[in-house]
Amino acid sequence: MTTTTHPLFAEALAELGLDLTVRTFPEGTRTAADAAAAIGCELSQIVKSLIFAADGVPVLVLMDGASRVDVDTVRRELGAAEVTRADAAVVRETTGYAIGGVPPFGHRTRTLVLADRSLLAHAEVWAAAGTPNTVFPMAPAELIEYAGATPVDVREQAAAG
Repeated sequence: MTTTTHPLFAEALAELGLDLTVRTFPEGTRTAADAAAAIGCELSQIVKSLIFAADGVPVLVLMDGASRVDVDTVRRELGAAEVTRADAAVVRETTGYAIGGVPPFGHRTRTLVLADRSLLAHAEVWAAAGTPNTVFPMAPAELIEYAGATPVDVREQAAAG
């Protein structure tokens, strides 16, 4: 049961043969905290789809909503000299979506995808469905597979203290 979503994401779902339940929240799910509150799930069950530039090449990192990406770890993982957050224009150009609505797959261009292993701690995670007010649930292993992601450990570790 797919409800209205971004046309590019709807096209990707059709190509993949997926019939997902896309939920719409008029109040918005632009941030991970907004999405968790609207859905009624743990913040760590939200999948953030974040675009970085590794030596100027876009890379998608899938991260749980309660964590931050350790950019230095991503840089080392990719063997890149520099990794930075991509700006809104690069995100839209690369994925076809605006920040806050980027899904984990169904992008305009094929990019390298890294998925933090923390996502696998849950039976179900929720990801953006192409707009800042639509989300869908999926088993994390399945989501990683459809995204063509490489599971890695790239989240910031809390400082020991």
